Amino acid sequence: MTLSVVIGIVRNEDGELFITRRHNTLHLGGLWEFAGGKVERGEMLNTALSRELREEIGIEVISVMPLITFHHEYFDRKVRLHVFEITEFSGTAESKLGQGWFWVKLSDLKNYVFPAANRAILTALRLPPHYAILNDDSDDLLEELHRLLAQGIKLIQARLKNVTEQTARDFLTIAHPLCQERGTILLVNSGTAQVFEMPSDGVHLTSLDLLALTHRPKDVNWLSASCHNLEELKHAEKIGVDFAVLSPVQTSQTHPEIEPLSWSIFSKWVAECDIPVYALGGLEKTDLQTAKFAGGQGIAGIRAFKLNEI
Repeated sequence: MTLSVVIGIVRNEDGELFITRRHNTLHLGGLWEFAGGKVERGEMLNTALSRELREEIGIEVISVMPLITFHHEYFDRKVRLHVFEITEFSGTAESKLGQGWFWVKLSDLKNYVFPAANRAILTALRLPPHYAILNDDSDDLLEELHRLLAQGIKLIQARLKNVTEQTARDFLTIAHPLCQERGTILLVNSGTAQVFEMPSDGVHLTSLDLLALTHRPKDVNWLSASCHNLEELKHAEKIGVDFAVLSPVQTSQTHPEIEPLSWSIFSKWVAECDIPVYALGGLEKTDLQTAKFAGGQGIAGIRAFKLNEI
């Protein structure tokens, strides 16, 4: 039997996250967690979330945004976790069950030991809602990078398939420090020559390179992958990528000949994997909420980020 669990990510005005420590007598006692609990039989997820957060930390939930839903198997039980970001609430958060609790910066979560199931949550929390692709057909890659950084983009893929190894290295030698200064994650597409030796925060695998792997490469910080069907998504999950991109959700100007998946198929496939997934293909920035409620981490694209503001 699989237990259904709701989890609420609560932030204060400083962007800190509310965490509590499980009682030592409980399952996984002594570990840290986000507020939440079991969904009762016949209970709606939003109802369960509101009830649990009221009982556990004394707040009233006003509005939420889905973050991620996934399965996890412990040695003694199976759970399906439905994780929501609490975008608005009333009341003052504090433990009502005698647990230890803290407000913690996102960057400090690594100092707290969480249950194994929380790995996917912690990854999703570190990932922004927008994933911009910087294509090598740009007339000026550095100018394009500066434009993306000026928008506040925090996750960028450099797709440098059609330039020489030296041109890619020269660009990334400048681009990576610029991204680090802005707190932006810079990944390099695996079609780039000597990709694992390039200055970056990690690698984005093409679907062909993904399927050629049987395990996660060593010594890579961030690893993501392009997927076009459920089999590729499951393989990405199996080898341990941090997140995937699923496309095309809608008709794309880049590949108009490819039949789009539709949001319903996107949602169905994402529900069957346990890693964050971005939607790609014919999307605008205004599609973000649709992507989130379809189970996605956010939206990815080239054209969607051509404007100067998010």
